[in-house]
Amino acid sequence: MAKLIQDLWILTENGITLYHRAFDPKVNDQLFGSLMSALNSFAENLVEGGLSSFEMSNKRFNLLKKHNLFFVSNSSKKHKEKKIIPELEKVADIFTGLYPNEFFDTWDNDVSIFENFEKEIADELEDPIKKFWNGF
Repeated sequence: MAKLIQDLWILTENGITLYHRAFDPKVNDQLFGSLMSALNSFAENLVEGGLSSFEMSNKRFNLLKKHNLFFVSNSSKKHKEKKIIPELEKVADIFTGLYPNEFFDTWDNDVSIFENFEKEIADELEDPIKKFWNGF
């Protein structure tokens, strides 16, 4: 499977960012989580199911809700959403396999426990540095 996901955030329903991987962070990850949670709450008041994707400039953001968590990714708008969603679902399956709902029953809200998650999903994320060098 091609690596189409550029950046990734994993959030709780109330907007706490559990994990993020952004190569060019423009905003604090916890602020981003809060914003996504607020946008989704607003969208849920408008339509059933809430927010599933949105576009900004040359990026598309996709949101997947699974096991009371939000998985948010961005990718180039040139990639079709139907190719991005399966990759995001795979990341969600890996995360929820490592951290099932029961894990969060005793979790102490320390997000540093999720820092090593990138090792588990390295094959799913686009590496802009490799992409740059492969262009030569």
